[in-house]
Amino acid sequence: MAREKKNVHKVEMTEGKRNIIQMLLQEYDIESAQDIQDALKDLLGGTIKEMMKAEMDDYLGYGKSQRSDNEDYRNGYKKKQVNSSYGSVEIAVPKDRKSTFEPQVVKKRQKDISDIDQKIISMYAKGMTTRQISETLDDIYGFEASEGFISDVTDKIMPQIEDWQNRPLSEVYPVLCIDAIHYSVRDNGVIRKLAAYVIPGINQDGYKEVLTIEAGENESAKYWLSILNGLKNRGVKDILIICADGLTGIKEAISTAYPQTEYQRCIVHQVRNTMKYVADRDRKPFTADLKTIYQSPTEEKALEALEHVTEKWSTKYPTSMKSWKQNWDAISPVFKFFSDVRKVIYTTNAIESLNATYRKLNRQRSVFPSDTALLKALYLSTFEATKKRTMPLRNRGQVYGELSIMYEGRLPE
Repeated sequence: MAREKKNVHKVEMTEGKRNIIQMLLQEYDIESAQDIQDALKDLLGGTIKEMMKAEMDDYLGYGKSQRSDNEDYRNGYKKKQVNSSYGSVEIAVPKDRKSTFEPQVVKKRQKDISDIDQKIISMYAKGMTTRQISETLDDIYGFEASEGFISDVTDKIMPQIEDWQNRPLSEVYPVLCIDAIHYSVRDNGVIRKLAAYVIPGINQDGYKEVLTIEAGENESAKYWLSILNGLKNRGVKDILIICADGLTGIKEAISTAYPQTEYQRCIVHQVRNTMKYVADRDRKPFTADLKTIYQSPTEEKALEALEHVTEKWSTKYPTSMKSWKQNWDAISPVFKFFSDVRKVIYTTNAIESLNATYRKLNRQRSVFPSDTALLKALYLSTFEATKKRTMPLRNRGQVYGELSIMYEGRLPE
């Protein structure tokens, strides 16, 4: 069977278009693509003026050279600067004597006729500072945008952030992760460290989802209880597993808000904390030894590996393995699962991929001017990072099936 040809839309070059192009070439000394841009920019202002003149004729009910009994009449033009996709353009806006004419092509107080707002928000989402965005707009589009203007544009998303933070959530989440990234924020002239807590998870359909982003200074059971209660108020009735680092008070808060939820210590953070003070020459062999613990097939084998690693490195690093033994009750739950389920739980891939985006914010902005600026950046970065993620969890059926058995009756059929 012959393959069906795709219906590809082609722009037809009509005789009228050819004439316009020829007139354009005659009017402007076009030798490059930039010359074309400049010509179109020059024509834009005149085109808008002619369209507004037609709007004025329709508004008054008579043409410029016609007689009329209308008490209102044309009263010249006023100049106005607008931002366009071609840069800053000066346009002539027709006026009437009574000042009641409302143009629609470019409305009163409208200073932008491009999608520059979305460009600014997109650049902000990629981690650019207001100064960098201002410089980029000047370089690419040829018009100045103050840092205050850019801040005002990004402030428009604050209602969206509030709606997102208060949106209803699913009733059950198999796995949630909690992690913190620290940022420097200016507060009344004083720079302070502020922790941003991101809570992503795997929902019951197997998709990664960021439930909320919170910013706070002091970790405590009271603080975490308020966060978890916020999730409950938004509809989360049950969480099978919460994976987190040793956040102060998190274990107590989980047992209060979700008594059936299992707290799993994040293995990635556990390994990082262990390796923090290990010399560079020992890092590779030490890391390999730690793998023998958390990749053990059973908890019994993991405990044997723990004793071996502790004994091997205790002379050089006497306290390095202390936290493993102290936190074993929160590390050990993972050993009852098959390897595919373990990867969902202890590697916290759902949050590690996001963290790369959040760390970029730290590299590009040494200090955020306010808490609000930080929240905007985190929100936009989150959606920039997740908007293309449309694939469900790999081996979702197997993972879901095993969790359904381990936590019988708690996952929807």
